[in-house]
Order: sequence, then structure tokens, then C-alpha cells
Amino acid sequence: MANELILIVEDNDKNRKLARDLLQFKGYRVAEAETAEAGLALAAAQPPDLVLMDIHLPGMDGIEARKRLRADPATSAIPVVAFTASVMPQDRHQITAAGFDGFVSKPINIKEFLAAIEDKLAARGKAG
Repeated sequence: MANELILIVEDNDKNRKLARDLLQFKGYRVAEAETAEAGLALAAAQPPDLVLMDIHLPGMDGIEARKRLRADPATSAIPVVAFTASVMPQDRHQITAAGFDGFVSKPINIKEFLAAIEDKLAARGKAG
């Protein structure tokens, strides 16, 4: 891992802080947004290496935000990992069908969370 930038789009302060602390401990740079709209603006201003996107956000939801990231040529190649407590099979199907590059469940399992991030960055050719 070589100082990759990860954008966390999460409206829950505790979840966002835990994800940020884990990622920073592992050497990642982190940008944060509480809404999809703010996350899209951050991604456009400084494209991250990966986006962790909550599905249930105030205003625009994570699925719509992911669609908008894909529609913009500047952000279309950024891996977007769903970061959600919606873990029922129908939820996973909806997330997969929406084109997310991965899935991380909440509450966070530290080992699985970090492994998912490393796997997605490695697949993009950015992990060290």
C-alpha cells in the first residue's frame, strides 16, 4: 500500500470514524463525506483510488451516487465498494446488480474489511 486515497461516504459518525482510523492505521490517506452529493464533489475534485459507499444515505442514496460516478469519465474507473448494514441476500443482489465492485458489511469485521480494501486496490493495480 503506497498512500492510496480512499473516499468514505458514510453518514454515521461512528462507522466513518472506525473506517477512517483502520484505513489510516494501514497507511491509507482518507477523504470523508457524510452525503452522496458531497462524496461526488470530492471524487470529482480529487479522484480517489477507491470509494467506500454507504447505501442508505440522506438525500441521494449510494446506488444513485455509484451510477453518477460511473457516468462521469473522470471517475468511471474508480472501484466503488458498498459499505452497508444491508446484508440480506436480496440486498446483496441489489448491490451486485447495481454494479458495485465489492461489498463490506457493517458492523465492521476488521480483518474482512481490510482484506476487501486490499483486494480491490490490488485488482486495480494500486496495492503495494
